[in-house]
Amino acid sequence: MSIDESGYTGADLLNADQPFQGACAIAIPPDEAERLIQAHFPKLKSAELKYTALARRPGNRDRLLALQTEVLGNYPVTTFVCDKRLLLLLHFLDYAAEPYYYRRGVNFYESGQNYSLASMLYVAGPALLGKAEFKTVLIAFQEAVKKKTPQAVAALVAAVRACNWEQMPEALGPMAQADSDCIAAITHPGVTTDAAFVVLSGLVNRLEASAEGPYRIEHDESKNLLAYHALLQRMIAHGDAVQFKHTALASTRYPLKLTEVSQVRSLDSAPVQLADVLVGAAIGSANVVTGHRLAGEGFSNALELYRDDQLIHLLPSIDFEAEKAFRKDSQASEHIDYIARNLAK
Repeated sequence: MSIDESGYTGADLLNADQPFQGACAIAIPPDEAERLIQAHFPKLKSAELKYTALARRPGNRDRLLALQTEVLGNYPVTTFVCDKRLLLLLHFLDYAAEPYYYRRGVNFYESGQNYSLASMLYVAGPALLGKAEFKTVLIAFQEAVKKKTPQAVAALVAAVRACNWEQMPEALGPMAQADSDCIAAITHPGVTTDAAFVVLSGLVNRLEASAEGPYRIEHDESKNLLAYHALLQRMIAHGDAVQFKHTALASTRYPLKLTEVSQVRSLDSAPVQLADVLVGAAIGSANVVTGHRLAGEGFSNALELYRDDQLIHLLPSIDFEAEKAFRKDSQASEHIDYIARNLAK
C-alpha cells in the first residue's frame, strides 16, 4: 500500500493558502503504476509525476483526469480530505473544553456531539461570537498549544473573554473561566494542533476495515510522518485484542493488520507518484468546490470521480440528526484514554 499527502502546514491549521489537508492510499504493483504513467504521459520530461506541476498546464488536464479515472476504476484507493479549520475547532474542544466535562463525569464525545459543536462553531461562530474576535480566539489557541507559556495561555483566556462567548458557553465557557484542567491539557508537552497523525490514522482505520490480511505501507519521505513514526510502531506492535467504534463506518481494532510503515523517495516509487496525483487533485477539487480557488486555475472537480467507499472526509456538517446517528455509540473517548494508557510515551 503506497501513501502520499498534500496540504501539510504543520501545526498551522489556519493557513489561508492551504485550507485542506489530505492523504491517499493506493494498492498497485510498481510495474502497473509505471505502465499507467507511461501510457498517460508518454512525453513526461521530469523525473517523476507531480500533480501540482502538471495541473498548471491546460494541456495536461484531460490526461490527468483520464489517469485518475483509470486508477479509481481498477485499483483499491482510499483518499482522505480534511478541512483544517474544522480540525482546529475539534482540537479546541478536545483541549479547551472536554477536560472540564471529563472532570464532571460527562462523555463529551457521546454520539459525536463534539463534532456537531465544532460544525456549529465553524458555521455560526463568526456571526455569534464576532468575526474578528472569533478569529483571534483560534489564533490564540494555536499559539497557546505551540508555546505552552503562561503568557500564551493568558492571551487565549483574554481572547475568549473578549468575544461573545456567552452565546456558546458549552464550547467557550471553560476557557472563559480559565479552567485548570483545560489549561493543563493545552500545556501538556504531547499536545499539538498538527494534523498529520489525525489524517494518517483516519486513513489507516479505513484500510484496516478493508484489508483481508496483513499489509504494509510505504510513504513518501516527510518530516510529518517521521514525527509520528514511533507512535505508529507502538500501535503496530500492540498485541492486545480490543476494538473501539468511532462512526458507523470507522473503528480501530487491535492488533492491527498493518505490519510495517516505511519511507521511500517518491522519485523511486511509481505508486507513490500516483498517490500524489490523486490526493493533489482531491485537495485542488475541494478548494474549487468551497470557493478557495477558481475552477479555471487547473484544479478540476476530481472528487466526482470517487465512489463513496473510496473517499473519507472531515468537513463541517449541520445535519445534526444524521451526524448523531452516524456517530452513535462512538467510543472515541475510550480510545483516547486507551492510547494515553497503553501507547503514549
